[in-house]
Amino acid sequence: MRKSLALSFAGLVALFATSASAQTPPPQRNETWGTVSTITAVGSLGFEAVMPRLFYSDPEATVGWKARWHVSVIAPLLTLGALTLFNEEVLKDAFEGDRPGCDDSNRGGPGCESLGMPSSHSFAAFSGLGHGGAVFLFDTTKWSRGRFNGGSLAGHIGVPLVLSVITAVGRGAGDYESADQILLGGGMGLGFGFLTGMTYALMARPECGYTGAMICW
Repeated sequence: MRKSLALSFAGLVALFATSASAQTPPPQRNETWGTVSTITAVGSLGFEAVMPRLFYSDPEATVGWKARWHVSVIAPLLTLGALTLFNEEVLKDAFEGDRPGCDDSNRGGPGCESLGMPSSHSFAAFSGLGHGGAVFLFDTTKWSRGRFNGGSLAGHIGVPLVLSVITAVGRGAGDYESADQILLGGGMGLGFGFLTGMTYALMARPECGYTGAMICW
């Protein structure tokens, strides 16, 4: 009887040991990169909110390069923010892409509380770049009649590009998302950002601060 109990106990110990060894350990995330990538992702969109439209004014108003801030820019940026939230709350559940180091055995545990496909941080950061790129393109080709402005290039493309690259690098280096999750999120953000920026740039004339055609600061 004692021998049978001892064998049963030994079997249970072996079973629990096997289960424990088969479970994937919690992944180690780099919290510094996580904080940095969050700041840069928000900063990419936020910078577009404070970046003025730079344009070569029509002679009917005042001739020369002018800068105008538009309250109307809030509309496309809020749209991109809503799309980022939609990605986080809906699209990730549809794609069901685990973060690096996560699988069925530890999903929902420490470091695996959420899914990673597509990357919401990359979506937000690159949507700011797409928006800025569209504004620069149409302000240059349409409203400024091809006249190039280095400040517009730096503000609408240069700064968001740097912030977007830092975001993508941070998400990968911090082991928060895999390369394909970052690329998909960034590509989607870039595309949607360009569409919203194009709509905004074509509908809101940059000199509306002079003409009163749209609401501006």
